[in-house]
Amino acid sequence: MRFDVITLFPELFAPLLTSGITRRAFESGLVDVRLTNPRDFAQGTYKRVDDRPFGGGPGMVMMAEPLSQCLKKINTARNDSVPVVLFSPIGNPLNHAMVTRWADSEGAILVCGRYEGIDQRFIDEHVTEQISLGDFVLSGGEIPAMALLDAVARLQPGVLNTADSYLQDSFNPTLDGLLDCPHYTRPENWEGQGVPDLLLSGHHAHIERWRREQRLAITARLRPELITQARQAGRLSLSDEAFLVRTDSPIAGL
Repeated sequence: MRFDVITLFPELFAPLLTSGITRRAFESGLVDVRLTNPRDFAQGTYKRVDDRPFGGGPGMVMMAEPLSQCLKKINTARNDSVPVVLFSPIGNPLNHAMVTRWADSEGAILVCGRYEGIDQRFIDEHVTEQISLGDFVLSGGEIPAMALLDAVARLQPGVLNTADSYLQDSFNPTLDGLLDCPHYTRPENWEGQGVPDLLLSGHHAHIERWRREQRLAITARLRPELITQARQAGRLSLSDEAFLVRTDSPIAGL
C-alpha cells in the first residue's frame, strides 16, 4: 500500500519512518510513504502557501492552489484512485475499526493542514474523508498522520516480533472490543509489590479467565460504553455477565 503525505514539514516524519518496530513496514515497502511539500508548488519569490482570511479574523489560511497542484502531481504519479484524507477536528474519530480498514487498503493521500485551516474550496473539491484524533486541536495534521501510519504499519505481516501480538490489543475484536488487561514481568517482587498469584500458577485456563475478568472490570470502570457495545453485539457470555454483577458494575445487566 502507498500513503502520500502532503505536508509543509516533511522532516517531522523522519523519526517515524526510521525508528522502532514499525520501521520494518516502511523500510520493506509494506507501507510505502511518500512526502510532498505544497510549498514546492507555490508561486512567487517567497513561495507563499497561506494568506489572510476573507472577512477578517486571526491567523492565516492555507491557499487552495498550491495544495491543488501538489495533489495533481501526486495523482499523476500514483495513476490510481484513492481517498484524499484531511486531518481535522470535524472529522470522524480515529478508532481500531478505521485503522483495520486502512491496513487492508491500497492507501490514501493524507493532507496535513496548518495555520488556522485550509481554504474550504480545496476541501469541497478534493477531500473525500476527514479524520480527528479527538476533541482537541493540534498545530497541524502531521501528528495525526503519523498516528495513522504507525497504527497501520504495526498491523502488517512480519512487522511485530510476535505475529499475533496485535490480537491482544485493546479494542481488537478478538478481545470483543474490550480494553486489555494488566501485564507483569520480572522481577517477581518490585518495590514491595508482587505479581498476582494466579499468574504464577501455570494453570492456563484460570489465567485466561483472570485476564478476561480484568478486561471486563477495567472496561466497565473506564469505558462503560464499550461494555454496552459488546453486549449489544452478543459478545458477552453468561459468565461475563455474572462477573459484572458480582463486581457491582453500574452497567451490569443493562
